[in-house]
Amino acid sequence: MNDTLSPRRIRALIAMAWLAAGALLLLLTPLSAHSETLGWSPVFWLLLAPASVLVAMRPRLPLELLGTLWRR
Repeated sequence: MNDTLSPRRIRALIAMAWLAAGALLLLLTPLSAHSETLGWSPVFWLLLAPASVLVAMRPRLPLELLGTLWRR
């Protein structure tokens, strides 16, 4: 069996790490979800952008990746 990750899966893993780090950052810092000067920008760049990358690639891919990582 081939254990190398395809470029598509690597991009998905990067997006998942970005999403997890963004969620953690929003939870642990006093960064507000909406501000008068930035609007919804922090929420978009920390949560919605990586989530949209994952959904655009394939809607079930995040769950498949989690299952793959869990089995190792």
